[in-house]
Amino acid sequence: MSVKPGARALGIAESYAPERTESTLAGVVVRASRVVDGVTFGTCTVGATDATDAVCRLSDSLERADVRYLLVGAVAPAWYNLLDLERIAARTDRPVIAVTFEESDGLEAGLREAFSGGALEARLDVYERLPPRTRLAVGDETVFVRAVGLDTEEASAVVRAFTPEGGRPEPLRVARFAARAADRYRGGG
Repeated sequence: MSVKPGARALGIAESYAPERTESTLAGVVVRASRVVDGVTFGTCTVGATDATDAVCRLSDSLERADVRYLLVGAVAPAWYNLLDLERIAARTDRPVIAVTFEESDGLEAGLREAFSGGALEARLDVYERLPPRTRLAVGDETVFVRAVGLDTEEASAVVRAFTPEGGRPEPLRVARFAARAADRYRGGG
């Protein structure tokens, strides 16, 4: 699969300051040719379950029918505010690719330590429905990819097409910078 230079991806990343009750989200549209083509901001609640809706609102706020892929830089932003990738893909009508950057034994132990009762069960339900992580070599780096709406080969091609160097796809790299800057502006660090 080849990704055309004009293809656009929306990358969504967060900036989380432990002393705050909201995490800052940034969404950045980037062309595969590396041109930034749109920016939006939002928030989700630390330790809650509103991140999926927040990501969908960011996508909706751009009103961009030309965005072909949605990339997220975490599946559990804002202290275990788990993203339901299938729900995001259905609501945005786009394939969703979660790209993470560290090897992990998973989130279940952390969820069980931090939550109990209905709060735990709701998070485990979302977590257990996530597609498996696939290890992907991108240049000299290794990333871990989960995809909804694309098979592993297609998701790998998209991640590589949007990663000019290093291991972080450009939409996520720029969104991370934007989220941090917006969080500092809001007084978060």
